[in-house]
Amino acid sequence: MPHQTSLDTTPDLEEALGQEELQEIKQKSIVGAVSYVGRTAVLQAIGLVASLFLSAFFSPEDFGIYGFVVQIIGLLVFFSDIGLAAALVQKKKQPSLCEYRTAFTVQQLLSWLIVAVVGAILATGIVQRKTGQAGVWVLLSLAFSFPLATLKTIPSIILERKLEFSKLVLPQIFEQVTFYSILVFLAWKGMGVLAYAYAILSRSVIGVLVMMIVQPWKIGLTLNKSALKILISYGAKFQLVDFLARVKDQLFFLALGLVLPLREFGYVQWAKTWSQYPYNLTVQSVLAVTFPTFSRLQNNKDALKKAIEKSIFFITLSIFPILVGMSVFIKPLITVVPSYAKWQPAALGFILFTLSIGWAALSTPLVNTLNAIGEINSTLKLMMIWTILTWILTPIFMMFFGFNGVAVAAMVIAFTSFLPVIYVKRYVKIKVWENIWRQLVAMGVMAGVGIWGMSLWSQSLSLLLMGICVTGALYVLTLLVLGWKKILTEVTSLRSK
Repeated sequence: MPHQTSLDTTPDLEEALGQEELQEIKQKSIVGAVSYVGRTAVLQAIGLVASLFLSAFFSPEDFGIYGFVVQIIGLLVFFSDIGLAAALVQKKKQPSLCEYRTAFTVQQLLSWLIVAVVGAILATGIVQRKTGQAGVWVLLSLAFSFPLATLKTIPSIILERKLEFSKLVLPQIFEQVTFYSILVFLAWKGMGVLAYAYAILSRSVIGVLVMMIVQPWKIGLTLNKSALKILISYGAKFQLVDFLARVKDQLFFLALGLVLPLREFGYVQWAKTWSQYPYNLTVQSVLAVTFPTFSRLQNNKDALKKAIEKSIFFITLSIFPILVGMSVFIKPLITVVPSYAKWQPAALGFILFTLSIGWAALSTPLVNTLNAIGEINSTLKLMMIWTILTWILTPIFMMFFGFNGVAVAAMVIAFTSFLPVIYVKRYVKIKVWENIWRQLVAMGVMAGVGIWGMSLWSQSLSLLLMGICVTGALYVLTLLVLGWKKILTEVTSLRSK
């Protein structure tokens, strides 16, 4: 029997989308993407400024403590959802109130189970020995944020299914502003890593209050076996993908935190955290919109193809210059700002982590596509490959490069990002090269000039800022020379009826 994909026509699928509905999806997706990117730009700017202060106020050990605790929670996140949220978003028919309440009930039970597990972990004394009492309070604050977070899940799903992304951003704005304001203030007051505990709990409470105002729903506790079975049929595979991702990331970094001295782990955590800013600003913002959007378009290959190609084009258009700029100017930055000199050992890792994000900017939207169209088996294969490579290659590279071997391995593994392209092309005949080659050339020009003037940018803060402006302008100029027609066409198509 031939393999059937979710793109094939089957009796239980909805009828093909009409032109009017396609237009509605397009407009809502564009508005949502703009809202998310705008929101993320503001929040990342706030986060960036906050990180500049925190890098001065906190020691490498403080970053190491927080990073170690976050990996523990990152593993436990796997047990907080079992894929129910993704199943409700991807579900072709409108979920019933019974299904919403069943998912909410399960998540509440699991969230309190996580609190109990954290209590058991603390009882062993492992966390205290590694991080001290401050790490204990941070871990507890993260644990109690889980039951609060479940109160936001169903309202978020409802908004995603309605493609009302502009409303989704409001709770996130209030959360992050609260988090960073409290965190920086308490760090400035000398509270150290304990500042995270107060900031985390405050963020959780504010997020719930705002979400309830933005999208109220009839909260209730129900455990319907039929509804749970339907949701788990999709959610189980999605959750297995998430499990592998956490084995690859959180569990591995937790192992690193146990093996590496706290200072060296702090360097790795600092480099990886900073490298994630461009990804969160661009890729994550678009993914929040594309998963529900691609799910709605999964039966219309032509519309789906155009949506995928546009997401690749605009993501790479925006993220490539940021990645190059960060990689080129990190050394001049830690040279001209004395309080950042302590991060010199982490510079190489930062550059490699940042460059590996460039590959993720291409592969992640395509993996997201596979999830949205129901091809979870393909995602499982990819995640297994990346998980195995991470656990095998990273220890090998650490033998040769020390703690920087973590970033070297990440860069090497990033080259396998061509695999999602192959998988997606089995279902949708997308054109990748046509949508990225101009950005690659412009990025190369920007990097070449940036490296050429490295000694100049390292002399003073004013020359550093001048270098950023010059290389950024060269990226834009190169793009306009090579592809102004392409850019104009893509931008115009977003506004067309």
